[in-house]
Amino acid sequence: MNWRPIILAALLAAGTVPALAQDQVVYHIDDAATQGLKGLRNIRNHLDTDPAARITVVTHAQGVDLLMEGAKDSAGGLYAGPVAALVARGVRFEVCEITLRNRSLKREQFMQEADFTPSGVVRLTRLQKQGFAYIKP
Repeated sequence: MNWRPIILAALLAAGTVPALAQDQVVYHIDDAATQGLKGLRNIRNHLDTDPAARITVVTHAQGVDLLMEGAKDSAGGLYAGPVAALVARGVRFEVCEITLRNRSLKREQFMQEADFTPSGVVRLTRLQKQGFAYIKP
């Protein structure tokens, strides 16, 4: 019996398992007041169910408020704790630099966990083209 085709098929199949195991997801937040707390909870629940998921949060417009130093949800709770906990679990949070310019905001006004992207909308597009699933809480 010729084992080559069977071994080759097994090797190819094994090489695709890691790609299928890790979901890639981008959460889009453009209004912290209505999406902030709900989005953070969704992400926590997502990771509780799928700890290997690769999650990026892209914020722009009023969504960047979620990542500002001292930002609070509608109940008065600071966003900093949940954001830091999610970053510790591998979540990446990004702030749109166009929004910074339009709203006269400075990088120094944001949590240390925040990363910056030149354009939130362009970043969302590129992540989706790379295979990231899109979620808007």
